Amino acid sequence: QVQLVESGGGLVQAGGSLRLSCAASGRTFGNYARGWFRQAPGKEREFVAAISRSGDYTEYADSVKGRFTISSDNAKSTVYLQMNSLKPEDTAVYYCAASTSSYYGGSHSVNYNYWGQGTQVTVSS
Repeated sequence: QVQLVESGGGLVQAGGSLRLSCAASGRTFGNYARGWFRQAPGKEREFVAAISRSGDYTEYADSVKGRFTISSDNAKSTVYLQMNSLKPEDTAVYYCAASTSSYYGGSHSVNYNYWGQGTQVTVSS
């Protein structure tokens, strides 16, 4: 079993920045492909960013490209999401996900078999 714990969410004004962290514990030998997804009230969960197991490949949703950066510290089994130039439409619960069977999970939630509990990000206008 792998446990994922997100942190770093909060309330920020538009234009501000936040850094989310996702720490893995439990069966953490090796590393995992990771992804960040988000879900706003009344909307479906959507893809935000993904990073390969070794950290050499990343992908972003068009809505966050150029503003968000995903990175990993494999020694700490932790993945980060640096969010800059935040907009009110970025308000959502952000979820970290891990794939233990793939080198890269991509943008499809079905590729991930472990999920964190989520952290709230609220951007005020």
